[in-house]
Amino acid sequence: MNDDGSLSDLESGCRDLQIELLKKWVLIIAANRAPVTLQTDEEGEIKFQRSGGGLVTALTGLAQHVDATWIASAVTDTDRSWKEGTVPLNDQGDTIHVRFVLPKEAAYDAYYNVISNPLLWFLQHNMWNIARAPTINRDTWKAWEEGYVAVNQLFANAIARQIRSSKRHALVMLQDYQLYLAPGLLRKKMRTRKGFTLTHFVHIPWPGAEDWSILPPTMRRQILEGLCAVDLLGFQTRDDGLNFIRSCETHLPRAHVNFRHGRVWYKNHATYVRDFPISIDVQALKHLAESEEVANYREQIQDATEDFQLIVRIDRTEPSKNIVRGFQAMDELLELYPDLKGKVQFLAMLVPSRMEVEEYQNYLDELMAAAGRVNARHGESEWEPVRVMVGENYPRAIAALQLYDVLLVNSIADGMNLVAKEGPVVNRKDGVVILSERTGARQQLESGAIVISPCDVYATAEAMHQALTMPAEQREERAHRLKWMIERDDISAWFCSQLEKIDELNL
Repeated sequence: MNDDGSLSDLESGCRDLQIELLKKWVLIIAANRAPVTLQTDEEGEIKFQRSGGGLVTALTGLAQHVDATWIASAVTDTDRSWKEGTVPLNDQGDTIHVRFVLPKEAAYDAYYNVISNPLLWFLQHNMWNIARAPTINRDTWKAWEEGYVAVNQLFANAIARQIRSSKRHALVMLQDYQLYLAPGLLRKKMRTRKGFTLTHFVHIPWPGAEDWSILPPTMRRQILEGLCAVDLLGFQTRDDGLNFIRSCETHLPRAHVNFRHGRVWYKNHATYVRDFPISIDVQALKHLAESEEVANYREQIQDATEDFQLIVRIDRTEPSKNIVRGFQAMDELLELYPDLKGKVQFLAMLVPSRMEVEEYQNYLDELMAAAGRVNARHGESEWEPVRVMVGENYPRAIAALQLYDVLLVNSIADGMNLVAKEGPVVNRKDGVVILSERTGARQQLESGAIVISPCDVYATAEAMHQALTMPAEQREERAHRLKWMIERDDISAWFCSQLEKIDELNL
């Protein structure tokens, strides 16, 4: 977007391509969650609240050109009673059709809380302690067959009905790890029908072939067969895509792989594997950052931290976020550089995540204890080295991002990590980003960040010191470089790059 609010040449060309392709097609998006949250008010009327997801953002402004349907799981009783209909995307009258699949409660619980989370999530984030977990038993297999397979079949059935209901070519865009089996099930159901293009985007990391040996052969084969049923398979990074191809080479008999062309040939079908690093809605973020609500939170944080340099982290309380080692690095920093005592504060804003899963409950207790140890060891009567704020408050988080001197993103594994992209866009202090080499964001942002190994607490502490003492000119240059890269490749560019590849490959 240009300073006068007009589209840049790149954005204009992207928008033209989207309109040209999508006006001839119907668009079907399939994801576990819907683009809106449905709530029933006191009068019994259903109200819609748009989610902040990237796909919804990418569609806004295109809806007048697109015949689009979003298929999602019904999660609440309101979802189940409503079933399907047209919902608003914005205040300008743009809409999208939403259709819910209706799994039984036990099936959804098994699909989501047993297989998707934690089994697949932990595997793909390298979070299992293999000596102790996971243990795949009869209950796991029951959850696989009666939960994960069953719900994926519901999605395949709903997508097939939607394709058949249109005379135009259908572009089907499936999302993430909850729906790995749906493409293969859909191909079986639509064996005799052409006229649709199938894509799947994986938002989380794809680990190496050896990691998939954790799963029984039947499970991993079904996952790989499902994904090899798509025409275009997208990942966050090049390494993720290469790992997928290696996984097929290792675990999928009779698959023919071509690393040079990024292609897997299986059962007379070619799947093209590409990386499409996801991004943020830059304009919407800037608009929020200038709001009165964010300004009020910014003033509160400034009042509480004005005497300190500020290290900030914004995370969900997931073990993969590596929060404990971040606090240990703060402890190491104060040991190595005691002159920083009373001059720097670590502000951690943490959102409780998946608290129904025991591993996540235990991790919240562990990270709070780690923060307490740093404060007990180094704190003084008027200075607390680590301040933890638990709760979901996005405007407050944006206010903190405006004020960081150092932004710590030290995840053990992340598909992308959008905080690493939000921070440089809104920050007002030429803050420095410390970025784990195991985040997807590293591929794009490495040249403007300090990159660390997530398990190296000593190196993380030294990176903190480097960031806190970096000359102003170098901070400014790094900050401007990050902001430019992020604003150039925003969420619309992510969506457009997939359409460009579909057009280029003639899928």
